[in-house]
Amino acid sequence: MNPLPLDEKRKLDAHIRLLFNTEVTNEFSKIQCEYSKRTGRIKNFFVNSELFATLRKDGQIVLTLFGARQMLRFEAFKQNCIIPKDEAIPFISEGRSLFCKHVKWCGNNIKIGSEVVVIDENENVLAVGRSVCSCVLMNKFDYGVAVKIREGIKSRK
Repeated sequence: MNPLPLDEKRKLDAHIRLLFNTEVTNEFSKIQCEYSKRTGRIKNFFVNSELFATLRKDGQIVLTLFGARQMLRFEAFKQNCIIPKDEAIPFISEGRSLFCKHVKWCGNNIKIGSEVVVIDENENVLAVGRSVCSCVLMNKFDYGVAVKIREGIKSRK
């Protein structure tokens, strides 16, 4: 792992600002990155030697549970979060999908295919995943998958 050069750190800050509508400049001063041996491109980001996020080929930043907890420190990031109803929390924590009828609240920054953090009402991270529909549709529908969960806090590894 290598420390992130200044120009790449600026790119990462701009990328996070674009995807999550959150300003994080100078917050992650000890961010490190791992490069792909085959392509030489950035593959993973680490903060204090713990995996923060992965950069996908399509430009999407995929947060880990640790990365989601770090991003929740920023008030603007909460617009990328979803609060489920209480009866759905055990299933989501295990890594199962969140359905539209179980969404209690969702942030305005959620669009189709965007990175989503599922939190409880006390702002504890339950899971991370990818939205299947936008916030408007989640509130409108009583059926269908809202978020495909990638990793829950009780997921099998």
